[in-house]
Amino acid sequence: MSRRPHPLLSWIAPLALLLAASTPANAAAVAHPFLSRPIWIYDNWSAYDELSDAVPLTEDLAMRELTEIVRLKKLGVRFDYYLMDAFWYAPEGGYRTWRKESWPEGPDRWIEACLENGIKPGLWFGTNSLLQMSAAPQWHDSLITNGGAMALYGGGFLADFMDVLQGWYDRGIRLFKLDFANFDAAVAGDEKRLAPAEIRGRNEMALRKALEAFRRRNPDVVLVAFNGFGGDLGSTDAPLPFHEPVDHAWLSVFDSLYSGDPRPSDLPQMNFWRSVDLYSDHMVSRFEASGIPLPRLDSIAVMIGNTGTNYRRKLHAWQGSLLLMMARGGWVNTVHGELERLDSDQARWLARAQALYQDLKESGATHSFGGVPGEGAPYGFVTANAAGAVYAVVNPSETIAVVPLPRLTKAGDQGRVLFRDAGFEPVLDGDSIRLGPEQMALVGAGRYDNPDYGLGVQSDVVIPRRIAPIGVNFSFDEAAGALTTTVAPPVSGDLRVILQQRDPEGMAMRTSGGAPPEGTRMGRILVIKASQGGKPLPVELRYDRAIWSGLSWAVGEIRHGAMEPEAPIEIRLSTAETDPAARLEGRIFVVEY
Repeated sequence: MSRRPHPLLSWIAPLALLLAASTPANAAAVAHPFLSRPIWIYDNWSAYDELSDAVPLTEDLAMRELTEIVRLKKLGVRFDYYLMDAFWYAPEGGYRTWRKESWPEGPDRWIEACLENGIKPGLWFGTNSLLQMSAAPQWHDSLITNGGAMALYGGGFLADFMDVLQGWYDRGIRLFKLDFANFDAAVAGDEKRLAPAEIRGRNEMALRKALEAFRRRNPDVVLVAFNGFGGDLGSTDAPLPFHEPVDHAWLSVFDSLYSGDPRPSDLPQMNFWRSVDLYSDHMVSRFEASGIPLPRLDSIAVMIGNTGTNYRRKLHAWQGSLLLMMARGGWVNTVHGELERLDSDQARWLARAQALYQDLKESGATHSFGGVPGEGAPYGFVTANAAGAVYAVVNPSETIAVVPLPRLTKAGDQGRVLFRDAGFEPVLDGDSIRLGPEQMALVGAGRYDNPDYGLGVQSDVVIPRRIAPIGVNFSFDEAAGALTTTVAPPVSGDLRVILQQRDPEGMAMRTSGGAPPEGTRMGRILVIKASQGGKPLPVELRYDRAIWSGLSWAVGEIRHGAMEPEAPIEIRLSTAETDPAARLEGRIFVVEY
């Protein structure tokens, strides 16, 4: 995997150019060809979940979330669009009719209520894949041999699909989400006479031309691309270039490309939600390294709610995730899930955070700096305009780190920490900041070096004030199928134990026990156990949840108060992964909070 240069001096010249280009007069022209300013989308996925859980989409749920949007808007929160995600459609209706049992009167009440409240409605579509639906009769001559998808280059599907989109546009829909594109789909029989590359090329060209025409007819439409449009989204341990390359030509028709549904990264973190942050940061950095401008990426990292798709997140660590989503520079900003979980004070905080980054993005530009997020070196995103800059900085390592910041303002400007995780207190020193292990902070400089922009402390993410590795050797117990070691209890502090699962080449190996409600929790699959004098010690696990996307690591902590002061502690690490190629590694740290 390639790495970006880390030293401060390497960033002065390029970021000086960034500042020069970030005047209000030309920022919009540089940042986005279709949008005059960054937009905010509410997507109701994760308030319900019919893929990795069993919570259905209903009209009552959809209207409840619309009521919440209206409430939040009165408190200053900005939402421009309300996107109705998957499974609104009747299985036999070819995207023209709504699921009768959930929407007995159809969508008119929802569409009208959106428009009455100044919100533009949007709809999800499965592009050319059949997701819990049947092919309409006019699509049959486009079907692939075994069904499940339609070719875009032949038969009647694409023309009819574009008629569907136009029909919904004419009824008030202004945002269209295209998901699960299958560009390998061949008209039945063509797979025997056409090369795979030709099939893919024909499909891509057909859809791109159709969307270009659709956008010309409807210049105010917003088109967002999801699964199938390129990028290797399953792991943060895969090298560039992408095995599934991103065709830059899609930027001519889509407002944004997405960089993967939220999931844990392959870098172990005690705080599970910080690992989810790292996944989104890593994927954005990989798309950026592949030539996709940051304003054209939607990292969709914020999913609040209590469904399997977001691992029962509820509101845990949502503030840091939201700030990082904005800091990545995308002009399409999407918040998913149960808005009713945000109380009035949290809504006002969200409005202040939005206002900070809305101003910055409209008048400036964003750049990443530091290491590659999934590889463990500190990194960040800086958004700057002529008046100042805001840095979102992350130390994903298990050490206290000093992170260089690119200097964008006048000499002597010390900057200000605007937001941080609880626990370890970051220290600004000239052009650098000192962060604790797994810590995130927001720093303002120039105009933004002002307490008026302060966003407080994230109290539900607590960072150790001290951390130190313990040199131990693990041995493999073949009879138990586990790594084992013993360690003396620390004089003070807790023990942090890290397990990583890899393949023989050293790449992260993910294991999943399935999604809720039937999935097995990861604490039973990637297992950390501790005992002292033959008696088990409690181990605090924050990854112990059903994870549809799989996990390649486990982290747990043994509290000092649970340990006896003299007796050695036995640590046992194991996996329920059935692949015999799986290899386990262990590390132990002393942490003090």
